[in-house]
Amino acid sequence: MASPCGDSSVDGGANPAPIPSSNQDKSPPPLSKNQLKKLRRDQAWEQGRQRRKELRKLKNKEKKERKRADADKEPASEPSQGKRKATEDPEPPALKKIKHLKNVQLPVSFVIDCGFDDLMLDGERKSLASQVTRSYSDNHKAPFRSHLFISSFEGHLKERFDTVLTGNHRNWKGVKFIDSDFEEAARLAEELMKSNQGGKLAGAFQEKVPAQQTEDGIPSGEVVYLTSDSPDILTELKPYSTYFIGGIVDKNRHKGICYKRAMDRGMKTAKLPIGDYMKMTSRFVLATNHVVEIMLRWLELGDWAKAFLQVIPKRKGGILKDGAMLLEKSPPAAEDDVEKHSEPSKQDEEGQNIAETGAAGISEKEAAAP
Repeated sequence: MASPCGDSSVDGGANPAPIPSSNQDKSPPPLSKNQLKKLRRDQAWEQGRQRRKELRKLKNKEKKERKRADADKEPASEPSQGKRKATEDPEPPALKKIKHLKNVQLPVSFVIDCGFDDLMLDGERKSLASQVTRSYSDNHKAPFRSHLFISSFEGHLKERFDTVLTGNHRNWKGVKFIDSDFEEAARLAEELMKSNQGGKLAGAFQEKVPAQQTEDGIPSGEVVYLTSDSPDILTELKPYSTYFIGGIVDKNRHKGICYKRAMDRGMKTAKLPIGDYMKMTSRFVLATNHVVEIMLRWLELGDWAKAFLQVIPKRKGGILKDGAMLLEKSPPAAEDDVEKHSEPSKQDEEGQNIAETGAAGISEKEAAAP
């Protein structure tokens, strides 16, 4: 009977020819001459690994034996070259490495007021974070350092320090981060300066005697907010005092904000005496870290002119005014304070934005004056 489905194949029912498997035809392609050379090199390198290891051991052993033999040949009574230089031919005093002052803690406090977080853009907060970092570094390395406080440390600025900067600020020494405002920082600074860790009168404070004292006989200083809009000029830094620097980068969008902030709290204000010593050839605004560094230089030198010349970037065109004198001698240091000290770097951070005028030294009017 015929199948209902018809013929099973076209050729009348014969079995179809088997289809060759694709796996049977697959074979690795032949290697080129360059590939064969590379393969032989790799094999030869692996085969010689143990031999190379033995040769290295042998060379190290021979090197140690030569050093031992050279040491045995040298007479025991004859000092080595290094010892001979130290005992028989000492280095002239003029050529000896100059020792610098040891880091000495002074009873004075600098507070960077960062309570302007909501007034800055992201790029400006980034610049402020760099300025705070630089301020800490300068204070940490300074021969005469201050107590450093970072007040109103919260919001986007704190978030950047915790995330992008990986929380390294938690390992900083000699600085206190507080989320309270600058008035609370002033209270904490006063307590610290009057404690056993307050510091001693050295550097520019060497011969200073606190002008004010409390009823208990404890020295008392002043509390000053630095702003270029102030009518008063800061002639000197005083021991047991606290100085505020406005931590804001705003490209002068909020003019006079630091002065208004201080006046609203009934706080004394002052500006650095840049106009008394420097002639500016262009508009000039100080960054927060520049204010800190200038005051650190004054604590070391006791001379505003030297401090300004050392800190103010030359690209800003600041020159010493006619008649402005440089002190010939720096304040004497305590004899027990002489020790090796590394000076802070002067290189300005690339792309660092400048701080709001009120946080620093001179106003736009003073900067434009001939």
